[in-house]
Amino acid sequence: MGCHYLPPVPNISTRSAVKTLVSRARRPALPDAASLTSEEVRRAISALDKAAEKGVLHANNASRRKARLMSALAKLAPLAETPQKAPAKSKATPASPKPAKTGKTRS
Repeated sequence: MGCHYLPPVPNISTRSAVKTLVSRARRPALPDAASLTSEEVRRAISALDKAAEKGVLHANNASRRKARLMSALAKLAPLAETPQKAPAKSKATPASPKPAKTGKTRS
C-alpha cells in the first residue's frame, strides 16, 4: 500500500500574503495613525485584486473582503474631515400648493 501524497499547493504563499495584509489593515488603528491605516488598506486591496486576477481567490470573495475593509476604514475616518453643513437659509416665498388632479376617478 502506498502512502497518501499531497502535492504542494502553489497558491498557499499568495493566500498567506493576502491574509497577512488584510489582517494588518483590519487591526485597530490609533486616531493619529489614520494615514498609515489607509495605506495598509490600499495594499490589502491591491493584493486582493491580484489574487482574484490569478484565480487564487474567487472574484466575489475578493470583492466582499474589499467592501468590508472599506467600510471598516470609513468607520475610522475622523469626524473633523467631514464637511460642515451650511446654515439653513430662510425661504423668501412659501411653496405654492399643488394643483388638484383632474381625470377619471375609480368608483
